[in-house]
Amino acid sequence: MLDLKLIRDNPDHVEAQLARRHGGFSIQELRAVDQKQREAQAEMEQLNRRKNEISELFKTGKASKEEMETLRAETKENKARMDIVQPLVKELEQQRDLLALSVPNLPDASVPDGEDEEGNKQISTWGTIPDIKNPKAHYELGTELAIFDFERGVKISESRFTVLMHWGARMERALMNFMLDSHAKRGYQEVFPPILVNRDCLIGTGQLPKFAGDYYKVEEEELYLVPTAEVPVTNLYRDEVLPEEMLPILHCAYTPNFRREAGSAGKDTRGYIRQHQFNKVELVKFCTPETSEEEHEKLTRDAELILEALELPYRRMLLCSGDMGFCAQKCYDLEVWFPAQNKYREISSCSVFGDFQARRANLKYRTADGGRRFLHTINGSGLAIGRALAAILENNQEPDGSVRIPKVLSPYLNGATKIEPSAAKVAVG
Repeated sequence: MLDLKLIRDNPDHVEAQLARRHGGFSIQELRAVDQKQREAQAEMEQLNRRKNEISELFKTGKASKEEMETLRAETKENKARMDIVQPLVKELEQQRDLLALSVPNLPDASVPDGEDEEGNKQISTWGTIPDIKNPKAHYELGTELAIFDFERGVKISESRFTVLMHWGARMERALMNFMLDSHAKRGYQEVFPPILVNRDCLIGTGQLPKFAGDYYKVEEEELYLVPTAEVPVTNLYRDEVLPEEMLPILHCAYTPNFRREAGSAGKDTRGYIRQHQFNKVELVKFCTPETSEEEHEKLTRDAELILEALELPYRRMLLCSGDMGFCAQKCYDLEVWFPAQNKYREISSCSVFGDFQARRANLKYRTADGGRRFLHTINGSGLAIGRALAAILENNQEPDGSVRIPKVLSPYLNGATKIEPSAAKVAVG
């Protein structure tokens, strides 16, 4: 959430920065409602002051009999007006806050202008693109190796749910453990949060109210399945004031994630790229405003190191103003190479939010002099496990149908170095 003071004092600047997002965002209605709320609040305060003045006159008995009658009549009128203004103040405040929640974060000055992904800027690349003749797609390899069972996933759930069998399940678990172990060595404290969260959590991290249709809600309860571990982990410290000496706080968390993908009809309908349920290791940081830029760069690098350890070619992209997420101030996408598609695909988004989420979730820290300031929050995937598995299958495929297992995963798989085609027969019995 943006600072209302910033909106009030610098409306032209805010409008200009929102225009960079190319999403039709404006603060005009918010400003109008805010002005009405402030006027109603001022009137309510004036009515209360006058009520107290009259009460004091009654107590002291200094008013004459005629004045007392006049004051009683004024008190009656005053109360009638307060009965109108008081609920109006609350109604306008709720309307203002709802409008404020619908305004996205302002792009950082370093973010390039652009309307969509065409405006994104390549920052760096890593690795060598493998020379594979007629590469098979991950879903073809996964089916042949009995790693993915798409049909049974649909049978027990619906489309875009997949059963991982044998080596698929083992690889998914190995990737999860490798990622968590790697991030722990770099100073992240592991968290295993609930995967059902309340509405306040989703408001705090910016998923609600704007994107309500994208998430799964438990019927008859105000609980949602997490779309990312960012939601419960960021809300660990909601409504708390942390001592500055605790900062920065670094957390990593594995969770299954659930998204309805309401706005992605027709996209990635085949394969294991875009699922309604998927596994991910998330990185979350809480820090001071002075260190957030540096911590953002470090977090992005921590995600890159996982890709390098898995020997997967990737590139870092700086997203343009029109392609960033709602809450992001600045965002890097890490995109891994998919040979069958002959293109890079996003596997991690690493974003810094400034105090945008902190204002929504009331995340603060206490400075050395006793003051209170909003924290800055940062997060990114470290990594999306299913996409990492799909990328490993495509980049490590061999002419005989086998798939090489990255060296760093072997210790998690009893020393295995390959997934052989013969394993498929074992998997299906």
